Amino acid sequence: MPDRRRALYVTDLAYQARGRRYCDEDIFLTSRLRDDFDVALCHPLDAAALMDAFDVVVVRNSGPVLHYQKEYDAFRERATAGGTRVYNPLTGRGDMAGKQYLLDLTAAGHPVIPTVDRPEDLHLLPETGQYAVKPKVGADSIGLAFVPREQLGGLAYGDILVQPRIDFRYEVSFYYVDDTFQYALHAPDPERRWVLEPYDPTDADLAFARRFIDWNTLDHGIQRVDACRTQEGALLLVELEDLNPYLSLDLVSDRTRDSFVASMTESVHRFLDARPRG
Repeated sequence: MPDRRRALYVTDLAYQARGRRYCDEDIFLTSRLRDDFDVALCHPLDAAALMDAFDVVVVRNSGPVLHYQKEYDAFRERATAGGTRVYNPLTGRGDMAGKQYLLDLTAAGHPVIPTVDRPEDLHLLPETGQYAVKPKVGADSIGLAFVPREQLGGLAYGDILVQPRIDFRYEVSFYYVDDTFQYALHAPDPERRWVLEPYDPTDADLAFARRFIDWNTLDHGIQRVDACRTQEGALLLVELEDLNPYLSLDLVSDRTRDSFVASMTESVHRFLDARPRG
């Protein structure tokens, strides 16, 4: 019988996320992954020191990396140099690489909330009462502020993004393993982002989400496509989360949860089988 593969599962069980319990989700997932892997949990600050003893490093609810950016950068550099198998792979083009993708998608004409990072580009944004200003390395709404247009000229550009504040009907998230859709959840009340309910997507909804999955070109991994539904009925991308997306697995049916775990388990095995380590 072949040796079981060893997975180092990276999570911050003590992180206090608004409206979410990271620890519950990761306790559940690791309890199920143990059926296929020898699993050890560690804090993100310990991952670099421990990862060489494992076949794969599974980064899950590790919290915003801006709280430990230097250590995270060192982890990435060491993992890349040593050929460590990190799941999700470190080649993501979404939030894993910062918020530059919002600028790139805007420039390419994709259906995304219009985003600029230079004062000379403010004229490209639609006129609205308020604008969202957020740090390029932000996460979890850290550093988010809303300002009127007359104050935009006085901002310290370089490390911030500016977007129009969208009057949307609701937010909706699409969850994928590799390039396969798993389920969708939405927040009917715009003021309560993490009060989510199951959502039955249309073919058009799935085509919208899939274009960003295809754009990201990740062959393996878990991704969440966050969008908002405008008053006119269109979907606009809010975020492409490919680093450590929270999955809200407690809000889906047992059947959907089981299917997701099976898909994730198979994905990690395919990832390890894709090429020899190193």
